[in-house]
Amino acid sequence: MNQSPINLAEKFTKFTEHWSPKIIAKMNNYHFKLAKFQGDFVWHRHVHTDEVFIVIDGEMRIDFRDETVELKAGEMIVIPQTVEHKPFAAEECKIMIIEPAGTVNTGDAGGDFTVDKNEWI
Repeated sequence: MNQSPINLAEKFTKFTEHWSPKIIAKMNNYHFKLAKFQGDFVWHRHVHTDEVFIVIDGEMRIDFRDETVELKAGEMIVIPQTVEHKPFAAEECKIMIIEPAGTVNTGDAGGDFTVDKNEWI
């Protein structure tokens, strides 16, 4: 069993693509994923799970059908299951996502942003 700390800054150096979450740890049936966001994502929802976004560096926004929430480094949001949302970041934003293992990043929307293979870094 490896009890070494996970250095988030070092993990972020291992990839450059946007909207492609990378798994860094697992706890029970939950994955901790890092991602870099920039530009618009797709409207989507997760039918079977809540989703947590924690902003590590930068700023982002989550659009909901009836409101918009701005997030900056050090802030987080829990998006309840079935709530439609669309992330956006004007500049590159680094985030951590916590969700059950196997959760599809585009939820029920599918499309070009869907990550088919969960990659560990």
